[in-house]
Amino acid sequence: MPQELVVSLGRQALWTVLVVAAPMLGLAMAVGVFISLLQAATQIQEQTLTFVPKVIVVFVAGLVFGPWMMQTMVEFAGGLLGNLAGFIR
Repeated sequence: MPQELVVSLGRQALWTVLVVAAPMLGLAMAVGVFISLLQAATQIQEQTLTFVPKVIVVFVAGLVFGPWMMQTMVEFAGGLLGNLAGFIR
């Protein structure tokens, strides 16, 4: 397998991982920043206060973006498996 092909597949895999994880990670980060600002404004320094909203937001984001994420991963895997004969050479 040529080195360029391996690098291209690695780049494509990393890009797919970033694109698939971005909605949940972005929403979790936004909620974390919002809760941190709220804690700073109210001077409530409870460590567990940020955990529950983040878990809820990530769960809801998984429900909302789940079909799109699955479709993206299936397309990537289909491309890999469809070209498997070409990779073996």
